[in-house]
Amino acid sequence: MAPPWRDRSLTRNPALLKLEKFTSTEPRETSVLVTTVEYELEEFYVKTTYYAKPGEVEREWLLIDAAEGKNGGMILGRLAAQVAAILRGKHKPTFTPHVDTGDFVVIVNADKVRLSGNKEEEKVWYRYTGYIGGLKKETWKEAMEKHPERIVERAVKGMLPHSSLGRKQFTKLKVYAGPEHPHAAQKPVEIKLEEK
Repeated sequence: MAPPWRDRSLTRNPALLKLEKFTSTEPRETSVLVTTVEYELEEFYVKTTYYAKPGEVEREWLLIDAAEGKNGGMILGRLAAQVAAILRGKHKPTFTPHVDTGDFVVIVNADKVRLSGNKEEEKVWYRYTGYIGGLKKETWKEAMEKHPERIVERAVKGMLPHSSLGRKQFTKLKVYAGPEHPHAAQKPVEIKLEEK
């Protein structure tokens, strides 16, 4: 039941209103009509929202093989979206937006990721050096030959918050072009992401 100052239905029901006459103790005797509302107090259940503390967060190490997809490899954007959610901790019931609650993610076989449609032939990244005629471009094929792990890192980084918290969450991502990784001591658990 809403408090009486919020519930307008109480003012329409004369049975719930009780009028009292009040006389002030000031030198001028004025009479003021005060309205008091009688209503039954129901049992109120207090619902509290849990916020994770930075010291209470338990992190796991997860291993994702980018080669396990339909047609030879996972699609880059779909992989990056799910990895970004894991890094943020959105898969946990204790997710807190302002606290880093995510897990560590190790991605292997980053050189097997692919793009959908004709983007593998058409995708180009541009950057500008700041000098005249300093427009540099890099195609998908050139980037895959030089540094395939940076492609996955760039895609995931763009899906994280652009703040100090997002930069901290990004440090939990480890990407390797081949099937080997140096994190065997952390015993990462291999998971399979759903590919739509």
